Amino acid sequence: MKITILGSGDAFGSGGRFNTCLHVEAGADRMLLDCGSSSMVALNRAEIARNRLSTLLFTHFHGDHFGALPAFLLDAQFVSRRKEPLTIAGPAGIEQRTLHALETDFSGASSNPWRFPISFVEVTPEQPATVAGFAVTAFAMVHDERAGPCQGYRLARDGKIFAFSGDTAWSESLIPLADGADLLLVECYNFDKPLVNHLDYLTLRARRADLRTPRIVLTHMGPGMLAHQAALPEERAHDGMVLEP
Repeated sequence: MKITILGSGDAFGSGGRFNTCLHVEAGADRMLLDCGSSSMVALNRAEIARNRLSTLLFTHFHGDHFGALPAFLLDAQFVSRRKEPLTIAGPAGIEQRTLHALETDFSGASSNPWRFPISFVEVTPEQPATVAGFAVTAFAMVHDERAGPCQGYRLARDGKIFAFSGDTAWSESLIPLADGADLLLVECYNFDKPLVNHLDYLTLRARRADLRTPRIVLTHMGPGMLAHQAALPEERAHDGMVLEP
C-alpha cells in the first residue's frame, strides 16, 4: 500500500498547501481519499492519470475535502473522456450530496448523460465496504454534522492497515480507529488552542498512549500549528509526501 499526500492543507490553504487529497494505491488499484477544492490542480501537478482512479472515497462534505468532485466529474466527461466505471463512496447521503454539488457548481450538470458508469457506495460504521480492493471500515468523528456524517477510515489490504481521521476534535473513536494500524494520519489544526471541531496537538499528546499505533503523521495543520517549528515525536505531513504503512 502506498499513499501519496497530494494535499495536506486546511480549508484556507495555510502555508500554501493544497486541500486534503490522498492518492492511495496497491497493485493496479488506485483511488482518492478525499478530493478537496484545490485537488484538480494538485492532481495535474502530480501528473496523476485520472482515468486510472477507480474510486473516490470521502470523509465528509466540506469543500476542502469534497469540493473538487464536480470538476473531477466534468473533467472525466469532457477532458480525459473517461470510459471506465467510477465509484463514489462516502458517508450516508453520498449520492444526494454529489448531485447537489454538481448543481451548485455547474447548473444542469447532475442530469448529464455520463459517458462512463457511476456507482455510489455508502460506507458507515454499521456497513463496512470493499472499494478499489481495500477493505474500508468507518468510524464516527466529531467535526460538523452539517457537513456529515463525518468519518475516519481504516483501509486494510495485504496485511497492512492505514488509518485516517478526516477532520475531528478529540473523539474516543480515534482509539479503535488507530488500534493496531501500521500508520495513523491524523488532523492537528492547532498547537495549544482546543476547538470544538478540530484537534490540537496538546490534546493529542496527552492521549498519545491511547492510540496504539507505532507511527503518527500530523496533517490539516493551521497557521498556529505550522508556526510551531520545534521538533515533535510525530511526523508532519506535506504536499507530495509518500507514506508506505
